[in-house]
Amino acid sequence: MKTLPKVSVLMPNYNAGKYISEAIQSILNQTFTDFEFIIIDDCSTDNSWEIIQEFAKKDERIVAMGNDENLKICKTLNKGLEMVKGEYIARMDSDDIAMENWLENVYQKISQNEKIGVCGSNFWIIDSDGKVLKEKTFPETEKEAKNAIWLRNPFAHNTVIFRKSCYEEFGGYDDNFLYAEDLELWIRYGQKYEFYNIQKNLVKYRIFGENSILKKQKQMIKNTLLARKKAKKLGYKMNFKARFYYFGTWCMQFFPSKFVLWLFNKLQG
Repeated sequence: MKTLPKVSVLMPNYNAGKYISEAIQSILNQTFTDFEFIIIDDCSTDNSWEIIQEFAKKDERIVAMGNDENLKICKTLNKGLEMVKGEYIARMDSDDIAMENWLENVYQKISQNEKIGVCGSNFWIIDSDGKVLKEKTFPETEKEAKNAIWLRNPFAHNTVIFRKSCYEEFGGYDDNFLYAEDLELWIRYGQKYEFYNIQKNLVKYRIFGENSILKKQKQMIKNTLLARKKAKKLGYKMNFKARFYYFGTWCMQFFPSKFVLWLFNKLQG
């Protein structure tokens, strides 16, 4: 009888043919090896699917699946969640790069403390050519991370491992919160479980310039507000600073997108 993997790594993909080989290889090179690697292609129009299939032929840990129609990010992720066999679920994007000790570090932390439901890390920001631009840090402790819900996303989505039990109890991604679907997910999981971020840069996160952000910014702000409104209903505490940021985020809907992006970058550090 085949032993189930400890971790299921979930990677959705759409048209990341230029970067996906490096992303996949960074997972296969992990020092922690007890994982399955689920890659779901969302009807890419480039050579992504061919690249995924070639890797799947060479490594039996890879489970490659292609959608019959373009489902977008939330439904694709939920499809992957239905497939996972591991006790823990790790998220990776198809254009990012994981440091070889990413899974080892995060798995070790979350598996040693049953109270922690979601564990992530800091990361390096890189440009389209892979040049490191700066590092980005995230709140370390449970208290800091829960307070951060009102100010920012407490996790970098592509660095996290969360317990399968979180998904089984509270469900998967809600596409009513597109561009804030991960924040809303953490808010649900945080009702029962603790948060933690390892203070190491364990992933390289790729950005493609401000235009891609500006296109989705209005909807991102709207759905972030909806997620935080949900947090309030679920009993998350708001201090004065949280109320100030909540009001500030609401005001951002009415400012020019470029100014909002500049302000966001200043506040996020």
